[in-house]
Formats: sequence, structure tokens, C-alpha cells
Amino acid sequence: MTAAAALLTGCASGSTGGSTSASSAGPVDGTGKTLTLWDFESDTSAMGIAWNEAIKVFEKETGAKVKFEAKSFEQIRSTASQVLNSDQAPDILEYNKGNATAGLLASQGLLSNLDDYVSQYGWDAKLAPSLQTTAKYDENGIMGSGSWYGVPNYGEFVEAYYNKDMFAKYNVAIPTTQAEFEAALKTFKDAGITPLAESAAEYPLGQLWYQLALTKADRSFVNDYQLYTGDVDWQGKELTYATNTIKDWTDKGYISKDATGTKAEDAGTAFIAGTSPIFFSGSWWYNRFTTEIKGFDFGTFLYPGATMSPGSSGNMWVVPEKAKNQDLAAAFIDITMRPEIQALIGNNGGVPVAANASDITDPKSQELIANFNTLTARDGIGFYPDWPTPTFYDQLNAGLQELMNGTKSSKDVLTELGTEYNDGIKDIKK
Repeated sequence: MTAAAALLTGCASGSTGGSTSASSAGPVDGTGKTLTLWDFESDTSAMGIAWNEAIKVFEKETGAKVKFEAKSFEQIRSTASQVLNSDQAPDILEYNKGNATAGLLASQGLLSNLDDYVSQYGWDAKLAPSLQTTAKYDENGIMGSGSWYGVPNYGEFVEAYYNKDMFAKYNVAIPTTQAEFEAALKTFKDAGITPLAESAAEYPLGQLWYQLALTKADRSFVNDYQLYTGDVDWQGKELTYATNTIKDWTDKGYISKDATGTKAEDAGTAFIAGTSPIFFSGSWWYNRFTTEIKGFDFGTFLYPGATMSPGSSGNMWVVPEKAKNQDLAAAFIDITMRPEIQALIGNNGGVPVAANASDITDPKSQELIANFNTLTARDGIGFYPDWPTPTFYDQLNAGLQELMNGTKSSKDVLTELGTEYNDGIKDIKK
């Protein structure tokens, strides 16, 4: 059995095989009703492809219509609390997982408790325990225990995308250690090429910073940082190394100082254009690269020398407490968990959680899933750097921008981030 097959078989233990029939919970009659659905996936992404098919199945089986509204990640992130507390709330939406996002909304009473639906449809049998962590939140919005407030139907993680043609041209091998990775960066810079496509205005640089910390970290550090099981030393080896390295790489030109003003889209399109040979970001880019990169071949590798990487279950379906059609929302979620919909995720560059292994036939998709398996097999899912508090995403981006601009030293940036982090946790625990 391949690594990919191992993950898929394990996660699909409660699946219904290849059947396209309605859930054992029974079909929901939606005649004359409209399900309002928000997500922020592109039509060409693995999830976009799969969910568009799920909409067709849903409308055929329930008799309901779907009113689909595409939103950007930032639109949903910045307005969720206000919109979900109004009569404009959708019936179902894709939402980011973690204490600072889904956990916050759950603690504010804005998301529906899905425990009854989980029992009704058996979603817990389809999701590996490690993928359930971000679906459950306690009364303070802290993930890992309590009730279900979301359902993920794919996994995700952060890895290095690399331009195979540029690596071959400059005789650079896939690095297996941190030293080899830095040597590769130097080779490209010496050739007049900025090696890392980056964005400090949005998430990519923060994820690289966290990955660097994880090269020096163990599971107890992650639990302290993410789950508040202990105090985080903001001048300790993990975060000091990460911050100093980002500063060093900026000074050496491995990261352009212009990245302080670029967004994730800018970094991704720079990689697509062949401007920079390496882009460290999430598996959610994978299918886009397979469809939009025309001038070169690309590959992927996990960050060298690290046992953990940023990652988790994917973003989740959540149902607002004020949703008008909660039963229909649950029926739609269940359709997205079916093996035939999961196979569309897996064969289009996503990481399915409840597919039949034999249904995944695309070689690049098998490679992607194998990388995810490597992480899950060694307990290497480290979650994301901005999760601990509702405001830490913006605070981390701002701190790294100051670091790159030279307006604050590494020590001062860490001092400020530590204060903001600890203040945020105090607010959560009130």
C-alpha cells in the first residue's frame, strides 16, 4: 500500500464506498427553498471543482436551489462577525479554522453547534482524529475539545514549490538540510535572481517565519503556542532563530525588500511567471500551478531539516446560528464528504479526507498526498502562526514588515509580538 493509499483508506473508514445515493440519514426535502452558500475558492481549484459538482448533486437530490456568492478570503475574515450577527448571514460558508477565527465566532455564539448533525451523518467516522482538532471548540473558543462547530472535507499543509528548470540550469539539487537550502538560495542570488517569491503584506512570509521556528521546535512548543498549555518564550531559540533568519535572508537579498508591500497573489504569480525559483506556501496553490504554469515544470518538497510544517485540516464548512436552512446546509456538507466528490478534490490537486484510495489516479496529486502523509505519519502538523489570537494575523504581518524595513530589531519585534500575543490570550480567557 502506498503512503497516499494509507491516508485515504484510514480517513475513509466510515465512507459509503462509491455510491452516489443520499446519506443514510435520508434525503432532505428542499423544494421551494434556497441555500445561500459562500466560499472563497476559485473555480479551477480542487475544492472549487468538487464543490461545484456537489452543488449540482445537492440541487438534484433535495429540490432546493443554491445561491452561490463568491467572496475573497479577506472579505470573509474581516466582516464575518458583523455579517453573521445580522439577517444577511448565509446558510453555509467556508471559514478559516483555529482559535482566532472559527473559535472566536463559536465563543460569540455566531456558529451553530453541529454535534447532532455529526452523529446523524457520521462525519466523525470519516475524519482522522488529528483532523478533528480544528473542528471542535470549547466555550472559550479554544480548539481541540468541546463541540463541533465546523466540518473540514480536505487537508492542507505548507511546502516548498520549486522551478525544476531553474534548479537544473543552475545545478541546484533538492535540499535535504537547512544548510543545503541556504546554499541553494545563495546560488540563485549570485546569479542575479531573487530566490524566494514572498509576501509580507499577507500570509506567506508569516508561514515561512513559523516554519523556521518549527525547525527548532518540538510538539510541546506547538502545544504551548497554539493551545496555551504553557508559556511561550518569545526570546527563546525557536522564535529568535526564525526572526533572525528572516532578517538575514532579507539583508542578503534572498527575500526582496519589496515583499513588504506585496500580497500573496503577487508572490504566487511571480512564481508562475518564473521570476523566482522557490515559493513556500500552501497546498491550496497546487492545482492552480498545474493549470497556469506553462513555461516550466515544477515540483515540491517538504521544508528540509524539519519534522513539522504549518498545516491542518482544511478550511471548514460552518453553519451560522442565524442560518435559515440549517438542515439543508448539513445535507450539502454531507454530499461534499462522499467519495465521488472527495475523488474530485484528490485528482485536481487537493488533499481529500474521505476518498477511496483507488479513485486517486493523477500522479501529481498522488505526490501531493504523499507529502501530507509524511507529515501526518510523524505527527508533523504544526497548525498556523496567526491562529492563537483574533488579531495576531495582522500583528505578525506588521512585525515582519518592520523587521524587513529595518525599523525594528529582531529582539524588539519579538518583544512586541510577545506582548500582543499574551494580551490576545488574556482577552480570550476572560
